[in-house]
Amino acid sequence: MADDRDSQLLVKFDDLLRIFVDAETPDEKIGPEMEKFGVVRANLRPVTYEGRESVLTIFDALERDHGWQKEAEFTGGPALMLRGSLGTVTLEPGCQLELSGSASDTVHLVDHELREHVAQITPISRELGLTWLGLGFHPLARREDLAWVPKKRYPIMRKYLPTRGAHALDMMLRTSTVQANFDFINEVDAMRKMRVSMALTPLVTAMFANSPWKEGKRHDGLSYRARVWLDMDPDRSGLVPNLWRANSTYADYAEWALDVPMFLIKRNGETIDNTGQTFRTFWREGRDGHRATFSDWEAHLNTLFPEVRLKRTIEVRGADSQRLELASALVALWTGIFYDTRALSASEALVDGWTFAECQAVRDQLWIHGLRTPFRGTTFVELAEKVVSIARDGLMARAKQNAQGFDESVYLKPLEDLVARGLTPAEELLELQGERSLEDFLRASPPGLV
Repeated sequence: MADDRDSQLLVKFDDLLRIFVDAETPDEKIGPEMEKFGVVRANLRPVTYEGRESVLTIFDALERDHGWQKEAEFTGGPALMLRGSLGTVTLEPGCQLELSGSASDTVHLVDHELREHVAQITPISRELGLTWLGLGFHPLARREDLAWVPKKRYPIMRKYLPTRGAHALDMMLRTSTVQANFDFINEVDAMRKMRVSMALTPLVTAMFANSPWKEGKRHDGLSYRARVWLDMDPDRSGLVPNLWRANSTYADYAEWALDVPMFLIKRNGETIDNTGQTFRTFWREGRDGHRATFSDWEAHLNTLFPEVRLKRTIEVRGADSQRLELASALVALWTGIFYDTRALSASEALVDGWTFAECQAVRDQLWIHGLRTPFRGTTFVELAEKVVSIARDGLMARAKQNAQGFDESVYLKPLEDLVARGLTPAEELLELQGERSLEDFLRASPPGLV
């Protein structure tokens, strides 16, 4: 898309759909996102934004040793991102470190990127005495223990979101996830993938439940991150109800997004607070003399946090952060479902008849029970086995082999093993912890990623 479109005014409704139409492609790229918490091994204190044991020190090492380039939000501003051959390294509000990988053709390449990223941060992590935790919720820190990243929109979000949900600040500061982005060929293909992934997301969230601790103690469930998202601004999160019709369209997603309140707009590097104004109202009436542009709309779409998000890609967002093997398994699972015609059809058949109401309701239980969650006369264990089988068939049909002759289904193995035992990653961690204290367990973890 041409850069001069960014400042163009949004005149008619079809202008809102242009971002989706222009993104249509047959390419079938895969874009991973992996977040993680850093802690100092000696005292298990969270990493800070600046100082010796900080994300800025990590940035300096990646720039010095691996050619990454720092970027700021504005000229002369603090570094908030790195750009390099593996994609970008960014920061979530509580200093969670995130790799957003480049668009890859295969899960093999995704797995390589994730491993290379961890390999790059491991030497400086050893030097600083840091451990990285691939968990969905910070196992030790209280909100006040975490440093805020100095990004312009965060103070506005920090003020507004708690008025919409008691766990909003926990979402910002204390959660981490692994996500993946996928292409769509056209509107029909995009809506098929959105409907299937919306229906399957509660099940996938349960399969990847991986946050059994809160503030140093075992809580009553398996994914506290999933618990947090039940109480975090219902306007912009959850399962998008507009998309559960068989003939849903880009317009249905746009209509939902138009009625979500905004945070801010940017003009000439400055932020203008219009918190609480829906994009529909901003589009119709403006704000302080400013009118809605294409870049305003794109920025707004990036501040929506549904379980599956439509932008220039389809972004699946429902899983806790994971150790490396399971991060790749999450990517492989969705790749197998989305990028094989028969697998996508089989997934549609599986979720046929599942309603928005029942999928929304089961979210209240899955964070507690994981794969033991009851659903439609069975449990998530049986459904998980079916979904993994569908994904495996899809990956085998893609027949994308690595140098050793393995297709992409090899990355499902750790997930298959857990599902076969009826376990979530959280329950596996609790098994590994045994009688050790949480602190001793985390200190014994490698510096790369738990």
